[in-house]
Amino acid sequence: MNRFAWPKWLKNFLIASFACVFSLIAVACVNSGGGPSVTAQDEAAAAFSSLDNIIEAGTIRIAVPQDFAPFGSVDANGDLEGYDIDVANLIAEDLGVELELVPVTSDNRIPFLQTNKADLVISSMGANPERAKSIFFSIPYAPFFSGLYGSAEIADVESFGDLGGYRVGVTQGTLEDLELSDAVGEDVEIERFADNSLTASSLISGQVDLIATGNVVASELAKNNPDENIESKFIIKESPAHIGLRRGEVDLLQWVNTFVYHKRLGGELDDFSQTWLGEPLPELPAF
Repeated sequence: MNRFAWPKWLKNFLIASFACVFSLIAVACVNSGGGPSVTAQDEAAAAFSSLDNIIEAGTIRIAVPQDFAPFGSVDANGDLEGYDIDVANLIAEDLGVELELVPVTSDNRIPFLQTNKADLVISSMGANPERAKSIFFSIPYAPFFSGLYGSAEIADVESFGDLGGYRVGVTQGTLEDLELSDAVGEDVEIERFADNSLTASSLISGQVDLIATGNVVASELAKNNPDENIESKFIIKESPAHIGLRRGEVDLLQWVNTFVYHKRLGGELDDFSQTWLGEPLPELPAF
């Protein structure tokens, strides 16, 4: 039988005291390593919230393409239109703020984000390790891939192995050219063209039976030539599009990821894909 029992208040006091001492030791260890203290990190995080700043300002600035249809281009009235513009409008609507579109090119879209000329970049941008050194990426919001395209009358092509005997057009030096050259044999006649427009027109003119190109090129071609019944045969390589954010803006990244997830489930992104890409939204990867 235990003859001595610690008073309950004393035990609680000792436990709290030890916990406090251990916390101070842990913080001291962190500081001795040359890094900021836990308290300083927490204060810095609490002081900066890009999401709160956008909501408080009542405006979000989103960088979008102006010369890359159907993701973004200028219509006959001088207004921006496309898949990315529709996504930008939906983001502003869900945030309850005004939208300021910032037209960009492929070269300046990341610098505009880094120099605070835009809050987000929605410009059919693929994610890779090199870019991820500079900015954050959301989960994918749009399909972007290379594929084989041709008339629906050609029904027996589902892989590279089915291309024997066909003439296939491709833009010289592109990813599609490299992939096609590596994957097929001498029984496939490859016709190489100087740019995407020449590759696309070669299919319409009957110069080739099929073309290997990006889905956006094929989408525009199908939209402008509805009588040709152009369809996707198979995908060569996936490179889905992500929304770009400045590094460190974790709260905004979390919101954007939730937005994309919600719109993928709700069907809005499928509607955009049907409208601008001419095909249903495919199953996108988790990242």
